[in-house]
Amino acid sequence: MNLILTLRILGALLIYLAGTLLTALPFSLYYQDGAAVSFLLSALTTASCGGVLFFFCRSRKELSLREGFAVVSFGWALFALFGALPYIYSGAIPSPLDAVFETMSGFTTTGSTILTNIEALPKSLLFWRALTHWLGGMGIIVLSLAILPMLGVGGMQLFKAEVPGPTADRLKPRIQDTAKLLWGVYLLLTALETLLLMLGGMSFFDALCHSFATLATGGFSTRNASVAAYNSAYIDWVIVLFMFLAGVNFTLHLQALRGKLNTFFSNEELRFYSWITFGAIGLVMIFNLTSGTYTQLTDNLRYSSFQVVSILTTTGFGTADYELWPVIAQYLIIILMFIGGCAGSTGGGIKVARVLLLLKHAQVQIFRLIHPRAVRLVKLGKRPVDNEVLAGVLGFFALYIGVFIIASLLLAASGMDLISGGAAAVACLSNIGPGLGSIGPVDNFAHVPAFGKTVLIICMLMGRLELFTVLVLFFPSFWRK
Repeated sequence: MNLILTLRILGALLIYLAGTLLTALPFSLYYQDGAAVSFLLSALTTASCGGVLFFFCRSRKELSLREGFAVVSFGWALFALFGALPYIYSGAIPSPLDAVFETMSGFTTTGSTILTNIEALPKSLLFWRALTHWLGGMGIIVLSLAILPMLGVGGMQLFKAEVPGPTADRLKPRIQDTAKLLWGVYLLLTALETLLLMLGGMSFFDALCHSFATLATGGFSTRNASVAAYNSAYIDWVIVLFMFLAGVNFTLHLQALRGKLNTFFSNEELRFYSWITFGAIGLVMIFNLTSGTYTQLTDNLRYSSFQVVSILTTTGFGTADYELWPVIAQYLIIILMFIGGCAGSTGGGIKVARVLLLLKHAQVQIFRLIHPRAVRLVKLGKRPVDNEVLAGVLGFFALYIGVFIIASLLLAASGMDLISGGAAAVACLSNIGPGLGSIGPVDNFAHVPAFGKTVLIICMLMGRLELFTVLVLFFPSFWRK
């Protein structure tokens, strides 16, 4: 692996991060929250380190697949480390581990927090907190490809390593054009949601921060009670709509904007995603109705829909404490945590496409038991799925369950109880945020032991980068020439 080239690109990414840190300055100056110096120091520190790497590490070689994996994995880790500086310099989160946990949770769009009083934070830090979601949602590496020409060489390797899902759609011959198209859709949806939330009574600041968190399927709110603090059915439904859209493959949004609605609605993964969403909402409503949790049909529909879509899309916003729901409803919520959003969306989890392919593969295997000589292929839509893709899906599923089990055991060893430890593992591995037990929808992660937080930070990074991207770095053959 070309270490010099890798360090140079990481330096360029840190310089870019320094620039994004400065975007919080106008909010600090406008609200006079006293955090401006913290952001200036953070940007200066980040730019200095990035500049050293960029200007002193020179290489004429092209970026290969190995360097692509390394840049993505180490890039996200560096972003979490340097992105935590504003919290540390301002004293808002004095513990470096807690600050890195909060920042990693932001950039990986997990939404798990160690903060006990969110509203006490300076406005500029709340903006930065939401911005980490928004940048991480579509992918920092993809954004960098769109605006930094020096990363254009070998860019497809970075795109394949970072974009969520079994495969990365290449919409244009050049990866920069692909990234710009996807970010264009992302910007449009963010602006539209911000406008609609403002029409519902939110301030511009709150609307912008919640739009950042929604489209990134992150879940960081500017209020202690999350979206429930607004107590508005209109705001709830607007966020439900955009959470659902954020869980859809963004290439489909692009096709819809181009007028190709047939392509949008005929997508098999989208149909399966819709069936899961509406089916889960219906079941949760039945469970809540029979248990007497909600007496009004409108309240049942509103709160059940919000929590189901929030968990399925791995957003993590909350308007109700689902731990007060019947146990069977909570069990369904846990299942949704594993599934996640569609491939090519900003959501986490196993992904709807993989779940669909797993079910189809199982169906074919059962069919072959009955008809041993029959030839039946696994298809997604009308196209047969390559055996290599199927092998990758099966491998990912096995690896995901394995990592979940190991993380749960490590969290139990740190002192967490069975329910809280298992829920924390899946919540961070699927980039959801809240879980069950002591880290439920109305709780936080402040009480988790230091070792447990370290495990969860690793889970967040691995989950956001689809496991393989991170784990490949631990193979000795990866580092050999």
